[in-house]
Amino acid sequence: MSTSEPPQLATAAVPRVGAVRAGEGERLRAVELPGLSLTVRSRSTAGPGRPPALYVHGLGGSSQNWSALMPLLDDVVDGEALDLPGFGDSPAPSDGAYSVTAHARAVIRYLDSAGRGPVHLFGNSLGGAISTRVAAVRPDLVRSLTLVSPALPELRVQRTALPTALLAVPGAAALFTRLTRKWTAEQRVRGVLDLCWGDPGRATPEGFAAAVAEMEHRQTLPHFWDAMARTTRGLVDAYTLGGQHGLWRQAERVLAPTLLVYGGRDRMVAPRMAERAARTFRGSRLLTLPDAGHVAMMEYPDHVAAAFRDLLGDIGRAPDAHGPGPRHDGNRTVVAPSGRDESADAQTGS
Repeated sequence: MSTSEPPQLATAAVPRVGAVRAGEGERLRAVELPGLSLTVRSRSTAGPGRPPALYVHGLGGSSQNWSALMPLLDDVVDGEALDLPGFGDSPAPSDGAYSVTAHARAVIRYLDSAGRGPVHLFGNSLGGAISTRVAAVRPDLVRSLTLVSPALPELRVQRTALPTALLAVPGAAALFTRLTRKWTAEQRVRGVLDLCWGDPGRATPEGFAAAVAEMEHRQTLPHFWDAMARTTRGLVDAYTLGGQHGLWRQAERVLAPTLLVYGGRDRMVAPRMAERAARTFRGSRLLTLPDAGHVAMMEYPDHVAAAFRDLLGDIGRAPDAHGPGPRHDGNRTVVAPSGRDESADAQTGS
């Protein structure tokens, strides 16, 4: 992927009317680029003059994955969240490309077209791998990097992550679709919650209902399982790359201040990877949430928001932070959350 691609101007940016939910204070719009259409979720309550932020979801997720965190940062950033090509309300890309590089290129093309860079870039899981690549090849677009359980290569993949990885096998997605054709959207959501959340009971009834509605919408999209399978294959391929294109090598090249967030109950990305990531991303800070799963920004959005405010304070860009932040142990940030956080949502992705 070129580090100096010419800006691609958007041909349209219009309100998006679709089945995907826009929460309170949110709006959706479609951004049309040559060969690519992206749905962008933004906060209508965000004030002018704040630095821009962009949120990138994980495999099988959507921009809704960030709806719990975004309002907590309205006063410090002007946040937008993307539906990656083929996910959420974004249609499949015209070239059928779903590699990590292709997704990173989509993010870069959007940022170049919108003129919003440099941004505070957030990524979860697959979105963490994509965001790492963006930060490495286009440092001019990234002010800071916040990675929640980033999907970086592991030598020993967790057993609970293997069924998802098997989607990369040709024909597996079609087989899975046939085997699960009688599953209801509610059953599918409960399965995703069990896999991705440290405690599925933290999901609110409203969040669960929204997740079921989104799953019902996904099941009507002819490209959804193809996007899942091809993106999974692209992630597996990215794990095998060596040299300067390897994700860990690109992590070493990231210049932006970086916040790493890992869950102690993550069944998709091994918590042990936190230490390697903290050593690899230069000058990074690490937030460990012992009771969180794979989507800490949904289960514990208040703790993630506090840690990000702390990061902003370190780079001299934050107004006065509100409320107590997490405690520090050198360059390591540790939070031991307790109690139920009613802001937890149920939209999930990996």
